[in-house]
Amino acid sequence: MATTRAMRRQVPARRPPHRYARSRRSGPRWRRRGVLLVVALLIAVVAWASLARHFAPMANTARTHFDAIVVLGSPADADGNLTPNGLARVSEGVAEYERGVSPRILFTGGAVSNQFVESEVMARAAEAQGIPASAIVEESHAKDTIQNACYVARTLQTHGWTSAEVISGESHLPRAALIFSRYSMQYRMHAAPPMAPATPAGRQEANGLETLKTIYYLIYSSWAEPCAA
Repeated sequence: MATTRAMRRQVPARRPPHRYARSRRSGPRWRRRGVLLVVALLIAVVAWASLARHFAPMANTARTHFDAIVVLGSPADADGNLTPNGLARVSEGVAEYERGVSPRILFTGGAVSNQFVESEVMARAAEAQGIPASAIVEESHAKDTIQNACYVARTLQTHGWTSAEVISGESHLPRAALIFSRYSMQYRMHAAPPMAPATPAGRQEANGLETLKTIYYLIYSSWAEPCAA
């Protein structure tokens, strides 16, 4: 009996659980949840931008003739010449003018990537393709698509014009439509065919870049760059 009691006394008492043990175990769990939350948020933002591009209002009128054909700017190269992207836009603007869509072309774009003013470079190219100088209007201050839309709206208002066909690259047009839809003008978006057929990889890259720019527009620049026309 005494031996049994001695053995019981020798059994070490159970140590109480450490009060921080649970928090150490739950740390990785919360980190995983945080990572999943960030991933879900990124997916939601990309989906938001993709849906915005898909449902962008590409026209708000059924008219086929407009007060102006608006060609959105594209940077010239280091020598002041149009890139294939810019040439495609100008050539399509010229083609639409010759089809009788409008009696004038409005080129919009300032000096963004270098010292060459985009609207001036495009206007010279249009004249070289046979457009009379009297049918060309230049807006030479816009630095981005938001300013393109803003300054075009001002130019239209100054001349008493109310409608425009807007020409740009196919991947750029949905974001441009989101921006132009904020202004009280009748418009129709019109894609400029590329000078050379786009590869699937090139098309995917262009759309991916425009999706990122659309995210930036939706989250930040739509309110950070106000422009009252």
